[in-house]
Amino acid sequence: MKIILIFYFLIPPLPPSNLKANDYPNDAGGKIEIKWDLSPMDSIIDCYIIFRQEKIKDKWSLPETLSILKRGTNYFLDSNCKDKIEYRYFIRAVKGEEFSDSEFSNVAIASAQWFHKKRTSVLILLIVIILFLFYFLKRAKREELFIRKIPGLDAIDEAVGRSTELGRPLLFILGLGTIAEIPTIAGLSILKRVAKKAGEYETDIIVPCYDPVVYVAASETVKEGFIEAGRPDLFKEGNVFFLSYDQFGYAAGVDGIMLRERPGAIFLQGYFYAESLILAETGNSIGAIQISGTTAVTQLPFFIAATDYTLIGEEMYAASAYLTRDPLSLATIKGEDYVKILLIIIITLGLVFETIAYFTGKDIFHFLKNFFEVI
Repeated sequence: MKIILIFYFLIPPLPPSNLKANDYPNDAGGKIEIKWDLSPMDSIIDCYIIFRQEKIKDKWSLPETLSILKRGTNYFLDSNCKDKIEYRYFIRAVKGEEFSDSEFSNVAIASAQWFHKKRTSVLILLIVIILFLFYFLKRAKREELFIRKIPGLDAIDEAVGRSTELGRPLLFILGLGTIAEIPTIAGLSILKRVAKKAGEYETDIIVPCYDPVVYVAASETVKEGFIEAGRPDLFKEGNVFFLSYDQFGYAAGVDGIMLRERPGAIFLQGYFYAESLILAETGNSIGAIQISGTTAVTQLPFFIAATDYTLIGEEMYAASAYLTRDPLSLATIKGEDYVKILLIIIITLGLVFETIAYFTGKDIFHFLKNFFEVI
C-alpha cells in the first residue's frame, strides 16, 4: 500500500478531461466560458494553468497563458476575446515540477446576443405597458382622464392667495437634491405652477438654492412662470439665488430668511435629509401655510407632523400631469397605475398558488412558478 501511494505522488498528474468552450450566453460579446471535469488527482495537484490559442489566417497562434487557477476549479470565463474569432483552449495540471496537458477544447467563437432570454418576462411587461399607454392616450384625446384629487396640489392657489392677502412673499425650497435627481425635477414642475400663480397675484417668490445648477434651472423656471402669467416685469432675478452648498449652512440660511421675511406660504418640494424638521418647524413657528413633498421615506413623518399638506412619494411625480392636464402625461400615469394593479394581481396569484402547492405537495401550477422565477 505504501509503495502504491509513493508511486501515486511521483507520477505526473493526470490532466482534466471533457474540456468544453462555449460563447457566454446573454451578453454583449467578447466572452467565452470554459468548463471541464477535474483531474482524478485534483487533491494533490498544485494548480491548473489555462492556455488559449487564436486562429489567425487558418493557423493557430502560440499558446497564451490566461490564468493560474487553484485546484478544485472547473470553470473559467475568458472575458478578453474578440468577436467572430475562433479560439481553443487546453489546461495544464501542475504538481511540483511535473505537469500534464489536457486535450484541446472544441473551437468556440464569441458573439453578442441581441435578446436576453432570461428577461422574456420584462419584454412582456414592457409590451403591456406600451399597450396601456396607447389605450389611455387615445382616451385622453377624447375625454379628460380621472385622477384622484391631491389636496397638496389643490392647495397651491389657497397658499398663494393667503400670502398675497397678507402682503408677504412666497418661499419655495427645492431641497438638497441635484438637477440629476427626479425629486428635484418634480419640484421644478411644481415651482413653475407656483411662479405662474405668483405672477397672476403679483406676489414675490423667493427661491434659495442648495445646488448652483439647480439655481440656474430654478431661475429660468420662475421667469417662465411669470411670462406665462403675462407679468414678466414682476420677475426679480435677485429673489432666486444660490445660498450654500453646506447642508446645515443651507438650513440655517433658509431659517434666517423665514424669520426676516416671514413668508405667508412655504413650499418644501424636493429631496430632503436631516434638515427637513428644522425647516418645517421654523416655518410652522411663523404661522406660514406649508405644502411639503418628498420621496425620502425617512423624512415624510416630519413633514406630515409639521406641515399643512404633504405630497407622499409618487404624488410628486404626478404633479406635472395633475397641474397641466397634458393628455400624454395623464395617459402615462393611468397606464402605469393599471400596470401596477396587474402586477399586484399576478403577485397575489403567485402567493396563492405557492401556498396551495406547499400544503398539498402538488405543484399544479408549474408553468406559473417558472414565470415568477424568471421575474
